[in-house]
Amino acid sequence: MAVLTFLPSRRRALALAAALLAAGVLTGCERGAPGAGGSRASFKGVDITGADYARQLNLNDPDGKARTLAEFKGKLVVVFFGYTQCPDVCPTTMGELAEVKRSLGSDGAKVQGIFVTVDPERDTAELLKAYVANFGPDMLGLRGTPEQTQAAAKEFKVFFSRVPGKTDTSYTIDHTAGSYVFDTQGRVRLFVRYGGGGKALAEDLKTLLAETS
Repeated sequence: MAVLTFLPSRRRALALAAALLAAGVLTGCERGAPGAGGSRASFKGVDITGADYARQLNLNDPDGKARTLAEFKGKLVVVFFGYTQCPDVCPTTMGELAEVKRSLGSDGAKVQGIFVTVDPERDTAELLKAYVANFGPDMLGLRGTPEQTQAAAKEFKVFFSRVPGKTDTSYTIDHTAGSYVFDTQGRVRLFVRYGGGGKALAEDLKTLLAETS
C-alpha cells in the first residue's frame, strides 16, 4: 500500500492506514491496481497500466499558466504529491528523481518531474517555484485552490490530511508517499512506493523508454 508520512505514532499510522485501505482510498497495492493488466514488461514499481484513475491533472504552474498532462506527451512524466515544508519524504523523493534523471544521461531530458503541492495555503507560487528549482531547472511545481487540490488528489487517489501544530501555521501534513509514472503516450503505468530506491526507478524508466525506441 502507499506510505503515509508524518504520523505522530506507529499505532496511529497503522490504524489510519487500515481504515483508509478498507475505504479503498490508498493506492498502489498489487491487487489494488484497478484495470491493471495487459502490460508485458516487468517493473520494480506497481504496474497500474489501464487504471481508471490518475487520468488527468489540471493545475497552474507558479507563473499562473494552466498545465495539463497532455502537453508532456513524448516524455515520461513522474508525478508526486507533497508540500514544501515536508521534512524528509518529499525532498528525498524529489532529490532521488533528480539523481535518476542525471543517471539516464541524454535520456534524462525525456523525463518530466511534476511536484503537486497539497498545501497551497502556505506554498505560494514564489515558494513553490524556488522549491522545485532546487531539484533541477526542468522540474515543475503545480498548485491550485484548496478545492482544486482536493479534486486532483481524488483523481489520483492520494490521501492527505492536516495535523495541527502548536500554532495555526506550524501544522504538518500526512499524505500518500508515492509517485505516479506516465508513459510517453500520456498513460498512467506505475505507482512507485516511497523507499524503493533510485536504481529501481531508473530501471523502470528505461523499460518504458525502450517501448518507444
